[in-house]
Amino acid sequence: MNEHLFWRDKLLPFTTKSDTIGAWQTLNTIIPLVSLWIAYAYLVESSRWVVVPFTVVLTLFNLRSFVMMHDCGHGSLFKTRRANQIVGFIFGVITGMPQFVWSKNHAFHHNTNGDWVRYGGVFNILSTDRYAKLSEKEKHRYWLLRQPLILIPAGFVYVLFNPRFNWIMGHLTMVTNILRPLVRLDFKGAMQTARAWETNYWKGKSDYLHMTYNNVVLLSLWYMMAEWIGTVDFFLLYVLSTSLAGSVGILLFAIQHNFEDSYATDTARVNHFRAALEGTSMLVLPKVLNWFTADIAYHHVHHLSIAIPNYRLEGCHKEYLEHFAGVKRVYLCDLLGTFDFLLWDTDLQKIVPRAAAR
Repeated sequence: MNEHLFWRDKLLPFTTKSDTIGAWQTLNTIIPLVSLWIAYAYLVESSRWVVVPFTVVLTLFNLRSFVMMHDCGHGSLFKTRRANQIVGFIFGVITGMPQFVWSKNHAFHHNTNGDWVRYGGVFNILSTDRYAKLSEKEKHRYWLLRQPLILIPAGFVYVLFNPRFNWIMGHLTMVTNILRPLVRLDFKGAMQTARAWETNYWKGKSDYLHMTYNNVVLLSLWYMMAEWIGTVDFFLLYVLSTSLAGSVGILLFAIQHNFEDSYATDTARVNHFRAALEGTSMLVLPKVLNWFTADIAYHHVHHLSIAIPNYRLEGCHKEYLEHFAGVKRVYLCDLLGTFDFLLWDTDLQKIVPRAAAR
C-alpha cells in the first residue's frame, strides 16, 4: 500500500465534522471576548493601567480567533461550506484579517510544505548556496531582519497595517489602470481592465469584495468602539492585543517548520508525507495554551490532512502515536531558537543553523 492510501485510511475517521462542537467553540471564543471588552469599557474609567492584564487575556483570545478563522478557511470547523464562510468572516473581522484572501494564500503554504524553493516561510529564508553568494553587508542585513525583535513590529504590520494598506493601494492601482487607457481614448481596454478587476494587491473581483467587506465592517466597528470607550483607550488595548497576537502567531508558525534538521528540499524532490512528519514539529504546550491555540500544536497531523477539525487533532495524534514518534517535539523554551534556523542546505535537504553558513 502506498503512503497516500495508508494515511487516507487512517486519517479518514478523524475528518468528521460536528456542527455542535463547531458552534460551541465559536461561542466559547466570541462570548468571553465580547465580555472582556465590556468589562474593560467600565474598568478603564478608573485606571488606564487595567490595559495590562486585559492585553494579556485578549491576546490569547485573539490568537484563538485566528486559529478558528484558519480552520474555517480549510472548511474543517463545520460540516457545510456556508457555515465555515460565515463564521470565518466573523473571525476575520475580529482578527483584522480578510479571511477568504488569507485562506487562499495559506493554502499555498500547505501545497508547498517542505518545498523551500517555492515557499520560504514567514522569514523568506535562503538556501546556503544563495546565502554564500551574498556580500558581507547583505549577510549582516539578512540576519538583522530575522532576529527576535522583528516580532514587535511584525505582528502590527501583518495583522493591522497590511490588510488596510493593500486595500487602499489596490483601489489606487485600479483607478490608475483604468485611467491609462482612457487617456489614450482606448475605451475597450478600460472596460477590459475594469471587468478583470486585478491588481498586485488582489486577484479578481471575488478577492476584492471579501477585502472590502472585511475592511468596511472592521472600520465601522473601530469607529463605534472608539465612540463608546474613547479613542485612546480603545486603540491602546486593541492595537496592543491584536499586534501581540499577530507576533505570537508568527513565532508559533515559524517554530513549527524552522527547527534543527527540519525536512527542506526542492520542488522536484518534495514529498508531502515526509514534509508533514519530518518538516513539521509538534508543540508541547500546557493544556490551557493548547485550548487558546485550538490544538494547532499538533501541526504534523494538520499537515497530513487539512480536513481534520482542530477538535480531532489530539485524538488522531494519540491513536497513531507510534507513527509520530519521530516528529520533532518543541517546547516553549525552544521558541526563540527558531531564529537560529533560518537557512536550508540543498545537499543535506535540511534546515541548518546559522553556524553552518560559516
